[in-house]
Amino acid sequence: MTCPFNHSAELNPAVLPLDWLLGTWQSDEPGEGSFPSITPFRYTETLHFSHVGQPVINFMFNAFHAESKKPLHRECGFIRIQPGTNRVAFIIAQNSGLVEIEEGELTGQQLTLHSTALARTSFAKQPYVQQISRHIQLKPDGRLEQTICMALEGQPLTQHLHITYRRTD
Repeated sequence: MTCPFNHSAELNPAVLPLDWLLGTWQSDEPGEGSFPSITPFRYTETLHFSHVGQPVINFMFNAFHAESKKPLHRECGFIRIQPGTNRVAFIIAQNSGLVEIEEGELTGQQLTLHSTALARTSFAKQPYVQQISRHIQLKPDGRLEQTICMALEGQPLTQHLHITYRRTD
């Protein structure tokens, strides 16, 4: 039986501007998480960006508690670019039952995104997320940096997560 994924597929030209994301990234030191309604925490995270030749980048993010190593947050999805523009969309499913679409712009090796649609399971944990913004950039030293801000019911958009990564492959 052969593997259903063609790992040798050529990168679709539509997503060539995102080739700097491809590969596996591991947090180089624990990231910091906070929000007014929770106790601050530290976490580690692995990001994996791949493609199978389609005009999308596939991704999976796995976060773990820095001390206990217990699994925390997981996200997976796809990144698309609107043809002929620098407009980018992340389509994301989270293990918490939240599904989101974030849209924004690609400027060089920097992504700035804001949620345009959020949906959740009928039994998702409250308070509900109302808005998310995400900033990802490749730093001059080769590290990838991600900052996520979040708004909940009754809480304004506030920085929630900040972490940096080093490419591992």
